[in-house]
Amino acid sequence: MSNTQNKDVKKKGVKRRKFLKYSGVGIGLMLGGVWIARNPLRRKVFELAETMIAPYMGDTSDPLLWMQITPENEIILHSSKVEMGQGTFTSLAQLAAEELEVEMDRIKVVHAETGSGNMDGMSTGGSMSVAGLWTPLREMAATLREMLKSKAAEKLEVASNTLTLADGVFSANGKTMTFGAVVEGVTEWNIPDVPPLKERASFKYIGKPIQRVDLHDKLIGAPIFGMDAEYPDMLHASVVRSRLIDASMTNFDISEAEKMPSVVKIVQENGFIGVVAKTHVEADNARRKITFDYIPNRKWNLEDVEKEVSVGKGKKTIFQKEGSAVEDINGEGDIFQMEFRSPIGAHAQLEPNGAVASYKDGRVEIKVSTQVPKLTRDEVAKALGLSKDDVNVIPTFLGGGFGRRLHTPNAIQAAIMSRAVGKPVKSFFDRKQEFQNDTFRPPTHHVMKAKIHDGKILGLEHQFASGDTLFNSALDPGVATVVRADIGSIRGGALIYDALPHRSTYYHVNLPFATSFWRSLGLLANAFAIESFIDELAIKTGQDPVALRLNSILNENPYNVRAKKVLEACAKKAGYKDGVDNGRAMGIALTIDGGSPCAHVAEVSVEGKEIKVHKVTVAFDCGFAVNPDQVRAQVEGCVCMGISAALFEKMDLKDNKLYPINYGSYKMALMRNSPREIDVVLIEGNDKPGPVGEPPLGPIGAAIGNAVRRLTGKRLTQLPMSLV
Repeated sequence: MSNTQNKDVKKKGVKRRKFLKYSGVGIGLMLGGVWIARNPLRRKVFELAETMIAPYMGDTSDPLLWMQITPENEIILHSSKVEMGQGTFTSLAQLAAEELEVEMDRIKVVHAETGSGNMDGMSTGGSMSVAGLWTPLREMAATLREMLKSKAAEKLEVASNTLTLADGVFSANGKTMTFGAVVEGVTEWNIPDVPPLKERASFKYIGKPIQRVDLHDKLIGAPIFGMDAEYPDMLHASVVRSRLIDASMTNFDISEAEKMPSVVKIVQENGFIGVVAKTHVEADNARRKITFDYIPNRKWNLEDVEKEVSVGKGKKTIFQKEGSAVEDINGEGDIFQMEFRSPIGAHAQLEPNGAVASYKDGRVEIKVSTQVPKLTRDEVAKALGLSKDDVNVIPTFLGGGFGRRLHTPNAIQAAIMSRAVGKPVKSFFDRKQEFQNDTFRPPTHHVMKAKIHDGKILGLEHQFASGDTLFNSALDPGVATVVRADIGSIRGGALIYDALPHRSTYYHVNLPFATSFWRSLGLLANAFAIESFIDELAIKTGQDPVALRLNSILNENPYNVRAKKVLEACAKKAGYKDGVDNGRAMGIALTIDGGSPCAHVAEVSVEGKEIKVHKVTVAFDCGFAVNPDQVRAQVEGCVCMGISAALFEKMDLKDNKLYPINYGSYKMALMRNSPREIDVVLIEGNDKPGPVGEPPLGPIGAAIGNAVRRLTGKRLTQLPMSLV
């Protein structure tokens, strides 16, 4: 099934495509229109955003855009979702194999080039890959199976209902035909209505712990990542990037750089300067010879940023309002208040950003590590004045993403430089540039309040300030003026303890450096503040922290019920004890993110001034787990990444310069800082898959802090937590 054959397909079932397209338009109108012009309706949108599974925003009218059958009877699945280590390719292969009735080893998953027409407007992010494709991909695979069946019956000259199918081979009346033989010579296909999907009882692969399909290439070190990409006769480029925030660069002098060995051209275009040379080292050396001046708009140090990111500053939005503010609750009682902060966080992914572009005869092809192939294509086309059809983005495997690959101006720059020199150009950040020009996790400030009387909590309030995550990002739909509260920054910021009067208020702050999506967005910081405070309330009122949480959550919606089950399961599995035992203590925390509840119990000790996490027990409800092993692996990854952020990671700012600028000085958790045991309990609270990749990151910081509180009597209120 070639691309040429795809163009000749007689299409039916376009109604499904229109439904998805119009659904996306409807969501955009809802966010951008009168639906949220009033605060009560706005709060309903925020509530929906906490649990909504983003719909697949691609073309589901033609299975041939997604799947290709080879003469060797292999199915190549062209995925519009990228693989950045999360195991998505394996789960998608399971969905396809299930409905196609083939063995798993017949499915090969590759990244879909944008030129194939298979693009997802929702990109890869938000932990939505498998959840979003749960129905569309199965429908396309089932539809393709019926297309093949109909054509096989025609070629074998038998009735379609007499055919049986096993592992990609049709059989009837002693005759057989493989999928590969069925597609041979076929140029026109009739696409039927979507057939019924398989029932769960008959699943052979879905729900099973299948080995990863991308394991082999990664184990042998195959050149599958963006940094490995090449073209024949390729040149290398190094781009000048700012070392300061909130400062413009001017008075460039390229005279010395032009004299450097092997320099082919210095490109000054579209707001950047790049040196193109025969090798990367020579391009980089020449780039360092370019001199320029900085003109800061104002002086910035870390304390200046912290003053800006403070509750009470910025644009205020009450996004949760159930009852009076704490100060306005009638009756006697004391106001108990605590403040929490989280720092600027870098992505610090292993592979720096970059791209390889080849421009020729008005067309450009780009190999790039990106979470947004369609958006990258559109941005390159606009920057170069090309038709979108003349830009083909070839996604590679990602050497770490976590939201950093949502921004790909590097692809534009590589394409412009390739056009300027008439040859393919490879351009990558160095590590220093990556740290200084990251799209950082924004710092936050939280004020938690409660009114207490006679050991009873009368009301709860969460106020916090943060910079952008969704707003001003590559995925920003341009609704900031209407929505006001950044939906990404408030993620995890809503209080789930709805048996109490409660409010949540967000202050949106503009920052002088780029911030954006960082794995789990606002969840990590919000959960740290909320769950640490809830734990402190339990201590202050003399209540068991598990019982307090359970008694403070109503059973009025399914997410609450699922959250309570997760909390109970986690406490039971860990054998939670509220005290110190043999130098160790346990801390517990609970979150709901993207509709997937998660609870952690961290078993911690303090040795000198070092916080050591020995064991983490996790109960997690992501609904139906397509691949339980992959879910557990994702949970383990979230726990380790969360420990790193909670105990080590932070950026500093002095005289407009962000630092550290390299690994080592940017402290991160090492193997010795990881728990020896991570015990994961999966709970199925829904018969469909929900988000997996980010929700388990939420509770870990608070769980560790709650354990440290019992060990030391000290409540740590700032990330990264430190006893020094």
